[in-house]
Amino acid sequence: MKYIKQVLGGDLRQYTMVVALAALIIIFNIISGGRMLTSSNFQNLLSGNAYVLVLALGMLMVIVIGQIDLAVGSVAGFAGMVMALSYRDLHLPWYLTVIVALLIGLAAGALHGFFLSQLGIPGFITTLGGMMIFRGGVIWISKSISVAAPPELKWFGAGYLPEWGPKFTGMNNSTLLLGIIAIVIYIVVQLRKYKASAIGSSSKENLVAVIIRIILVSALISYFTWLFGSGREGTSFPIPGLILLILIIVYHTITQKTTFGRHIYAVGGNKSAAALSGVNVKKVYFLTMMNMSFLAAVAGILFVGRSTAAGPADGTSWEMDAIASVFIGGAAVSGGVGTILATMVGGLVMAVLNNGLMLMGVGADKTQVIKGCVLLLAVAFDVYNKKNGRTSASAK
Repeated sequence: MKYIKQVLGGDLRQYTMVVALAALIIIFNIISGGRMLTSSNFQNLLSGNAYVLVLALGMLMVIVIGQIDLAVGSVAGFAGMVMALSYRDLHLPWYLTVIVALLIGLAAGALHGFFLSQLGIPGFITTLGGMMIFRGGVIWISKSISVAAPPELKWFGAGYLPEWGPKFTGMNNSTLLLGIIAIVIYIVVQLRKYKASAIGSSSKENLVAVIIRIILVSALISYFTWLFGSGREGTSFPIPGLILLILIIVYHTITQKTTFGRHIYAVGGNKSAAALSGVNVKKVYFLTMMNMSFLAAVAGILFVGRSTAAGPADGTSWEMDAIASVFIGGAAVSGGVGTILATMVGGLVMAVLNNGLMLMGVGADKTQVIKGCVLLLAVAFDVYNKKNGRTSASAK
């Protein structure tokens, strides 16, 4: 057991949801007769859930500061509808409509941030009002009908990495290159961590354990590289997945490596102590809420691009899946605890549940019941661990 901990590089309880995710994939693959672990299914799973995972990135930061945002789905739907209408009615180029949608997101976030940071109205109430405003707004401006989106956006919402180079690799070369880059980056990061641990000597990692970890993770990356890259001709790793990967790297860096990221956790852990130590709490509140709505606009763009049209019901209940992803990833309701990577695992658990239950032919009503039970169990397990002085699955 001790050696397994060395290989994993931490407390085994931190990998609870990763194990649960792997178990769900295996179970659904067996029950569905092998339909879960196929190229087409995983391509659809990733591109079809990328918008929720993008929302979860911003929601994690909001929940860490001890707030909640109920308006993200409505903001996403409103931004997507404005984008489609500005293309149809104002005949703007597609890239300008994207900029308009992003500006809508920033403006909505600034509104929520102002009420929270300057007027002291809790995020729950502020964004509840925002949810009503933007949900009504999208129905109002659309006149309850769908509007076609710029065709160029389909590449962002449902496109694939291009094919190039020799055919003897047996898979999409762009996906193969992406997998190789991921493996190289992982190896470099792990070796740097080992080198850094050697300086302290008291916490020095076992080199053999590090090598085994690198081999196991590299094998896993290689498998999913093959899975995404060996599908039918014309498919590969989805563009929404690539956008999500870039955002994960950006926001992981922001939350773990920057002063602003440290301030987010400080405010969520103890707002008064953070203020006394020089943290501008109002600024943190404002920027975090604005960032959330900006990502909501990005999610809306991805969804509209995939569906090729903006509809009056777009964004309905998206905030529920985003919030569930964060809490399943181990974030604390009281704030101050949670990580980007753990949140992505939580989001993938929700995505695999949706996908697996669909493959089994389970109805939407029963799917909601099962997802609710999973959320309660995940949060209850995390609370139990904390009460017993154990490490949270997403402990920073």
